Amino acid sequence: MANLKEIRNRITSIGSTMQITSAMKMVSAAKLKKAQDAITAMRPYSSKLTELLQSLSATLDSDAGGVYSTQREVNKVLLVVVTSNRGLCGGFNSSIVKKTVNTINEKYNNATVELLTIGKKGNDILSKDYTVIENRSNIFDELTFDNVARVAEKLMDLYVDGSYDKIEVIYNRFKNAATQIPQVEQFLPIKPVESVANVNLDYIFEPSKEEIVLELIPKSLKTQLYKAVRDSFAAEHGARMTAMHKATDNAKELRDELKLTYNKARQAAITGEILEIVGGAEALNN
Repeated sequence: MANLKEIRNRITSIGSTMQITSAMKMVSAAKLKKAQDAITAMRPYSSKLTELLQSLSATLDSDAGGVYSTQREVNKVLLVVVTSNRGLCGGFNSSIVKKTVNTINEKYNNATVELLTIGKKGNDILSKDYTVIENRSNIFDELTFDNVARVAEKLMDLYVDGSYDKIEVIYNRFKNAATQIPQVEQFLPIKPVESVANVNLDYIFEPSKEEIVLELIPKSLKTQLYKAVRDSFAAEHGARMTAMHKATDNAKELRDELKLTYNKARQAAITGEILEIVGGAEALNN
């Protein structure tokens, strides 16, 4: 019977775990809907802004982008790594850590690489092996454009003053609740436009195109970083919802197996007691 008690305790414990994982799944599902609506609404704006900037830049001289488009020899690189502040979201954080390590080893083996982390999980892991100049995990406490814009302004200043020759952003792109795609996007310098084909020149610009481009570049960079953080935020809740759904299913399956084991053990114990009674009665009769 001691064995039966242990099984009962395990069944009770697994039932409690199921309640927790199921509740976390519902919370993440509710947050995912809001985060998904935000990133879905933002992507067209971000894409159109980038398209407009590239169209204007394609008709200007190569140095029209000013200090943000200056191409330098890559000796020092800053990687902006976006993860989450909390765990229990499957391979969400580990995939970004792996992507970061692979990027450093494959692309920047001969360069000095430093990190700026957004998210506690990535910072805790990567800070053990790499130099982290700053951790901005507090962004997720109040995820607004202004808070992210301040980080983008700092990145722009670091590039302009020559602290880094290249800045890239590594994050999870949200595709759906079950799929997150690790992305590496170049933040600075601005990528030169490869082709001027299909650029409509039948416009009169006021002020000049040069002034418009120089005004759009900082706004476009801030929007690019905000989109990356928003994408990662939605992907995090999708990954957590999926992970908690799987955890709930696994707990249910384990609970059912334990109930079957419990019933078998209980039946075996009852059968043993009956055999003892019958054996005792037979002994008395003899």
